[in-house]
Amino acid sequence: MRDALDRYLALLLETNAHTNLTAVRDPEDVRVRHFEDSLRLLDAAAFSGKRVLDVGSGAGFPGLVLKIAEPSVKLTLLDATGKKVRFLQTVCDNLGLADAVCVHARAEELAHVPAYRGQFDIVTARGVAALPALCEICLPFVKPGGLFLAQKETPERCPGADVFGGEQKDPFLYTLSDGRSHAVCRFAKTAPTPTEYPRAWGKIRSKPPLPNFTRIQTPARPL
Repeated sequence: MRDALDRYLALLLETNAHTNLTAVRDPEDVRVRHFEDSLRLLDAAAFSGKRVLDVGSGAGFPGLVLKIAEPSVKLTLLDATGKKVRFLQTVCDNLGLADAVCVHARAEELAHVPAYRGQFDIVTARGVAALPALCEICLPFVKPGGLFLAQKETPERCPGADVFGGEQKDPFLYTLSDGRSHAVCRFAKTAPTPTEYPRAWGKIRSKPPLPNFTRIQTPARPL
């Protein structure tokens, strides 16, 4: 695993020199804030042999790191930015990662495609939006009995996640080797998501489906 992560790091730093993939540029910071942080998801749920979707994958966190650490994962990496999807594909090709697919699409649109809706054992997302928006976008991809895992800087609640067929469980809390404390917000998929969700991104941002949903002003900053 260490060799594969080293090769991934080299590709990331080389590409990031001319294409903005991450604001974290120091190699050791990448190892801790991206690699170590992604790996902690393996303590929050059982990934072996699971079909996993990583929403808003960006430079591949946590999805690619999880795949490197647990090769049995059947991974789909999803991002709306073409240059990031091309980088993800480059890493998959260079590392020879089997059962890894890179998809260029908007998550709130792809979630209505039957080949993706309700098809994944685990869906992950890492600091790409406020938690109510993530629940609306990500839970439709999860099959009943599966999990949605959202990595956040602090544990958050999402009242009304049941609207999307989810039930919030206790968060998984952890501290990185640099002293940063983070949380994995965990949701079990208990029922199919109603067909009207997810809505278009503009509606998700401006009009939460229930009064007790936190109004979303801007996406949360990345971890």
